[in-house]
Amino acid sequence: MRSFSLLQEAIIPYIPTLITQLTQKLLAVSKNPSKPHFNHYMFEAICLSIRITCKANPAAVVNFEEALFLVFTEILQNDVQEFIPYVFQVMSLLLETHKNDIPSSYMALFPHLLQPVLWERTGNIPALVRLLQAFLERGSNTIASAAADKIPGLLGVFQKLIASKANDHQGFYLLNSIIEHMPPESVDQYRKQIFILLFQRLQNSKTTKFIKSFLVFINLYCIKYGALALQEIFDGIQPKMFGMVLEKIIIPEIQKVSGNVEKKICAVGITKLLTECPPMMDTEYTKLWTPLLQSLIGLFELPEDDTIPDEEHFIDIEDTPGYQTAFSQLAFAGKKEHDPVGQMVNNPKIHLAQSLHKLSTACPGRVPSMVSTSLNAECDTALKCIFLIG
Repeated sequence: MRSFSLLQEAIIPYIPTLITQLTQKLLAVSKNPSKPHFNHYMFEAICLSIRITCKANPAAVVNFEEALFLVFTEILQNDVQEFIPYVFQVMSLLLETHKNDIPSSYMALFPHLLQPVLWERTGNIPALVRLLQAFLERGSNTIASAAADKIPGLLGVFQKLIASKANDHQGFYLLNSIIEHMPPESVDQYRKQIFILLFQRLQNSKTTKFIKSFLVFINLYCIKYGALALQEIFDGIQPKMFGMVLEKIIIPEIQKVSGNVEKKICAVGITKLLTECPPMMDTEYTKLWTPLLQSLIGLFELPEDDTIPDEEHFIDIEDTPGYQTAFSQLAFAGKKEHDPVGQMVNNPKIHLAQSLHKLSTACPGRVPSMVSTSLNAECDTALKCIFLIG
């Protein structure tokens, strides 16, 4: 692995021979995987081979699939638990290398990834979620047209994951990919039930981690489907629920969101709520417009609120009887950080300034009046600076 990493492109001519030897060794040690460090670095070497070769020639991914898939199939069929999380990580890397439609060899595997037995093993979960995300990123249209009957199974995985305090963030990773990539009409019938499940978890077992993930999700939903659609789905579940979510969750908790991409998603989503949601201007929700703007300015200007209630410092020991293979992240199978609003918005502060200007033009006098009468002095100063940037 270190030789591959050091030599980089210089090793490309030797990769076909090396990958043949690596797959032969992989098949042999899968019969008795007794050396965890050796096994881990063997998979790292495979990933590094893929990265180096496909960076120079993306079409070479097919050659790796031909070399590896027979061995991977045997590992999966023989249920080699120590190797299965590694196999899923390598398959994610291969699938993400494809630029066009998802190959049929992957689609044949897709239904098997939803089998409950795979998700019972905690060591499988991060790698399986990553692989399903790759399916959604590369093949959402194929799933919608050729595997629509599997969408309930996909949502069943999400439901299982968000019920767990340990794995709820993985459930949100999956859900966010569904919302971002699946054609809207393919998930229309499931949207309301998704929100009901999330509200049930909020009511029964609210944690800081869950709230942070929930905030990112609802803002991504707002970006994907529109601010009015978010308001309507909340109020369709229960009258005035949109206002309750704003008042009890978004406004007081948005400062807890961490991560640059996550903060950007929330900033763009809240900007849409402020400037593209008519009920925020003309109904009882109008009283929440300025507090929501104030919370967004705080997200831009104030340090992250990283406080955690005392009772959340104790991690629940979940019921996982018997032997459980731990998940080991492959460094060279790592996923690049993805910004779902990158093509739409570069600077969220400029986006806020431009959106408020557009709203002011559409509603003359309203925005300056609400800002001048309700915004505190610090936020007013910060907002003026944002307008100067915009």
